[in-house]
Amino acid sequence: MSPNRRQFATIGAAAVFAGAAWPRLARAQDDDLPENLFISPCGQPFRAPLSAPYPVVDWFKQANKKGDGQLTHAEFTADAAAFFDTLDLQHQGVLDPLDIEVYERRVAPEILGYRVPISALVLPGLKLWRAQYGGGPGGAGTLPVEPEGVAGPTPDNPKPNVLDESGAGAAPYSLFAAPEPVTEADVNFRGFVRKADFLALSDRHFGELDTGGRGYLTLDRLPKTRAQEEIEASRRRRR
Repeated sequence: MSPNRRQFATIGAAAVFAGAAWPRLARAQDDDLPENLFISPCGQPFRAPLSAPYPVVDWFKQANKKGDGQLTHAEFTADAAAFFDTLDLQHQGVLDPLDIEVYERRVAPEILGYRVPISALVLPGLKLWRAQYGGGPGGAGTLPVEPEGVAGPTPDNPKPNVLDESGAGAAPYSLFAAPEPVTEADVNFRGFVRKADFLALSDRHFGELDTGGRGYLTLDRLPKTRAQEEIEASRRRRR
């Protein structure tokens, strides 16, 4: 088990069972400009300041290992498999309820209707990092872990129990409409996600994106998320 995986597993489990400190998460408001957030087809969040390019670019660069601008089916699947393995804290080939809770509350709390302040991702001394930019322990691809010295939930900011009230969840930040991109693979509603089902969902996603049947994806032909469209429209209005 790598140091990064060991660190995430230890802190993630402690966060769930002991209520460890976590950045204050603000409730998203309907009239707010959406976060500059992209949630990849397999559910991995990529965050950036509003002034930065939409981070679908960062996901594409991560997944396209050859760097040739053509994201193949094999690369797409490998990207999903790598994220599954990171979430699979017990290395069972199954995401159990604990793994899923860590994902929903610690890795991608935006799907519960909360915002992760970009300031919390870049303050000196914190261990919460934008996955696509690296810079933290382990560099690129490191998942968010518990920051030190940051207050956790308060009575005015309780830990959420359900998906956001709109029912949109990850959808505004994703290429697909599912509000929870990891448990979408739980096709039999068993409360856990097998790796085979997770990769089968990835396979379906690739087919839906590869509308021309070319066997690869290019960045310019990917659909835009709702968040990306709103951010770009706001930028045009400001010109």
